Amino acid sequence: MPGIIGKKVGMTSVFGDDGKNIPCTVVEAGPCVVTQVKNVETDGYEAIQLAYDDKKEKNTSKALLCHFKKAGTAPKRKIVEFPNNYGKEMILGDAVTVELFKEGEWVDVIGVSKGKGFQGVVKRHGFGGVGGRTHGQHNRNRAPGSLGASSYPSRVFKGKRLAGRMGGDRVKIMNLRVLKVIPENNLLLVKGSIPGARGSYLIIEG
Repeated sequence: MPGIIGKKVGMTSVFGDDGKNIPCTVVEAGPCVVTQVKNVETDGYEAIQLAYDDKKEKNTSKALLCHFKKAGTAPKRKIVEFPNNYGKEMILGDAVTVELFKEGEWVDVIGVSKGKGFQGVVKRHGFGGVGGRTHGQHNRNRAPGSLGASSYPSRVFKGKRLAGRMGGDRVKIMNLRVLKVIPENNLLLVKGSIPGARGSYLIIEG
């Protein structure tokens, strides 16, 4: 499926044809530059490498500088590979814009969820805590309770829901509807919420 790299701008809402107010996420999608065209003969598979968002040359390694120079473009921050099914022959330096998508289409969006740091079981897994204050508990309101391991197996089973690092995961939200395409500003309005903070990079697949 063809795709594009974008950046989360924020959330807003638009009115639909039925007069209902629809919450949506504003995504700045592209323009992306084709920085490599992979084929079966040289790479063993077909793919298109896209790059997005300019960065300074001094912050780019020499190997990447030459890679971008070959495509005739400035250094970029984000590089992503997509299957080569854009419906036309892509060459180095080609631009992929938000016009790749049409209003009413369904897309999948990949982003990195907001990192929450180290969290307890109540926030991380929705536990209810142990008992209540009126039943003699005074410091167990957000505790996980018994783990269930006795002399056998004398350990905690792997995968048990406990406290730990929360968020910062790669998340894919499928089947989000494109409400509006604004090509002059490279904007895409997608129904619903998308993982990640404002300004984080997204991968939009058609």
